[in-house]
Amino acid sequence: MTTAGIMQPYFFPYLGYFSLLKHTDEFVLLDSVQFIRHGWIERNRIIKQGSGWLYIKVPLIKHPRETLIKDVVIDCSEDWRSKIEAQLQAYRKRAPNYRAVSELVSHVIDQDETDVVSLNKRALEAVCGYLGITKRLQVFSEMDLVIEKPMAADEWALNIGSALGISEYWNPPGGQSFLDASKYEAAGIDFRIHRVDLQEYDQRRQPFEPSLSIIDVLMFNSPEAVNLMLDRYELQPSR
Repeated sequence: MTTAGIMQPYFFPYLGYFSLLKHTDEFVLLDSVQFIRHGWIERNRIIKQGSGWLYIKVPLIKHPRETLIKDVVIDCSEDWRSKIEAQLQAYRKRAPNYRAVSELVSHVIDQDETDVVSLNKRALEAVCGYLGITKRLQVFSEMDLVIEKPMAADEWALNIGSALGISEYWNPPGGQSFLDASKYEAAGIDFRIHRVDLQEYDQRRQPFEPSLSIIDVLMFNSPEAVNLMLDRYELQPSR
């Protein structure tokens, strides 16, 4: 049996993304689809000084609406790296792992990538390395994988999975309303919902801010504790 997760390349995504990444055999970063503004490709959320949360963002060069994710370019004219590093100061006096995690983030963003896919892949790999997760991340546009032309948005993962010869496709709960499970069944692929038990952890303040970037999780929890969180999931039938 071969399982696969196929996700767009998010910027320091939330815990559930990494649970899917850790527990599937194949993990593909889908970058040949249209970039949608105000998603998670170029931004994520961390806690804000005092209370609440804020976005950390990677500025992008303006591009036509139909631009694919793989063609989205970072606006290097802005000093966004220093801004993110300054925003992480909210954790300095609160988070036990501030030094290690802020250094990890700085190492990722201080490189010379000019496209957002390369940056996000580097971020995912850095977090995996920190957590001791060994996984090859594949970028779809770089795979030379021949697939059937998708006729609908929900057929990208189906056709990629078919070309890879997988037996199970895992997707977060949000995919249940978007993907047609009958198409996967017809192709001989078992479509499963990967649902993570996202419990609260100690953020050294109240109220708890849920579903923040993995950066927040790492700040307050050891790699061992985070791995236990990643392992706390269940698979459910898609229908």
